[in-house]
Amino acid sequence: MNDALLDSRGGRLLVGLAAGAAGVAGSYAATGYAPTFVASPVERTLSRTMPGEIVTLAITYLGGLGQQLNLAAAVVLTWLLFAAGITAAVLVGRAAHNRLLPTVGTAAVTWLVTAGLTRTLLPALGPVVPAVAVVGLAQAFDAYRGAAEPISSKRRRALSTVGVALGATAVGAGVGRRQSSTEEAAPPLDGAGVDNEDIRTKLDIAERDSFDIDGIEPLVSENFYEVDINSIDPKPDTGDYALSITGAVESEVTVGYDELTEMAAVNQFSTLRCVGDRLNGNKIDTALWTGVPLQRLVEAAGPQSDCDCVLLRAEDGYEVEFPLEAFNRGLAVYGMNGNEIPRGHGYPVRAVIPGHWGEVNTKWLTEIELLDREVDGYWEQRGWEGTGPVKPTATLKHDAVLDDGRRQLAGHAYAGLRGVSAVEVSTDGGVSWSEATLSAPLPAAEGDGPAEDAWRQWKYSYDTPGSAHTAVVRMVDRDGNVQTSEETNPPPTGPSGWVSKEFQS
Repeated sequence: MNDALLDSRGGRLLVGLAAGAAGVAGSYAATGYAPTFVASPVERTLSRTMPGEIVTLAITYLGGLGQQLNLAAAVVLTWLLFAAGITAAVLVGRAAHNRLLPTVGTAAVTWLVTAGLTRTLLPALGPVVPAVAVVGLAQAFDAYRGAAEPISSKRRRALSTVGVALGATAVGAGVGRRQSSTEEAAPPLDGAGVDNEDIRTKLDIAERDSFDIDGIEPLVSENFYEVDINSIDPKPDTGDYALSITGAVESEVTVGYDELTEMAAVNQFSTLRCVGDRLNGNKIDTALWTGVPLQRLVEAAGPQSDCDCVLLRAEDGYEVEFPLEAFNRGLAVYGMNGNEIPRGHGYPVRAVIPGHWGEVNTKWLTEIELLDREVDGYWEQRGWEGTGPVKPTATLKHDAVLDDGRRQLAGHAYAGLRGVSAVEVSTDGGVSWSEATLSAPLPAAEGDGPAEDAWRQWKYSYDTPGSAHTAVVRMVDRDGNVQTSEETNPPPTGPSGWVSKEFQS
């Protein structure tokens, strides 16, 4: 009776699963969170094929957890794909009574699957060694122990095989995590077109004028939110980078990274807000962006668009269409707060479009296409309509009782291109209103006056009534318009409404 581990159906499956797990971990150890990680293409496919209703539910109720679950599903699918191929290779090898075929087949399967998914050659070798090691170890156990050992011994061998696979997985995950977490901080800007003195001056003003209040970001955010369609960011090289202007133009133009950074740059404060954010959410932040006006780049190509609309494409497959009027106010950005843009925020080049929802501000920008007719972008294909101007908001992020017994409230106010002139606070549920104290407006990109598209902080202190009450906040734009009190959910056009909070005393 032959009870060898690799000659039983359950044993082959166990070895296949163990070797598949080791292969996924080996790929991660070789690449970290990079597009060449074998699960990355699977995750991207899932993000593009998932029905719009599921995407909307995930954004609305799960937030960033939805992306993590999508990546986890991709890892599991990749693991099972490896396991199926390796199990088949072991089966063929054992049927042919050839001791080399299981290991050779395992190496071929893991390399071919990885190369086919990632379209790379050398990084595809990452999964091969740990997967082959697990299969080779299983063969060694069978050869050493003999084919007729008691079942209990088989279980011990199976557990040993699983232990090796788990060990390989842990080592791979640890190496990959260290590789991802130890990426160098973004270096300072040194392009010929950059005015570093202007950057330092603007950042100093922002620091000086920020309210030092717990729970709210300063005027230049320290923890800028990230929202992407994929869990694993692109990792382009500036040496190979090219931004193409195509479509309805007299002649197509391609701009390299060095060419872009040699052009005279603009340093501009802009606030980004995610269309999928909650009413009083955290997906709104501000930075000082450095880049070249997009209109300048497009004029070199000779625009011929009849519909006055433009499509932006990104390295990760993302695309968004919106009016050319909005595009002409934007920048092709390569700097953030005096440094190169971090990878998670669109390195090496992204778009920043003042006054419009975050989805228009395309990261990892690779192509600008002027259109003859309107098309649906990534989010519009999934039922969203977030390419228009942002909706005004006043957030309430801080409340505390001061040493003198008064209660202090604080937050941010943002109105896109409409600008913020006042924040009003009611402590009686909206019956009466008082004006809050605003931070000074951030400076304009050029000349005097306020920034065109930046938030302001607000704070307000009051004597508590000693009983339950409701505080409500709202903002007023530069034209004297009070933001709407109508509450709307994020889909399809973004959240709106007044933020309120109940207090017991």
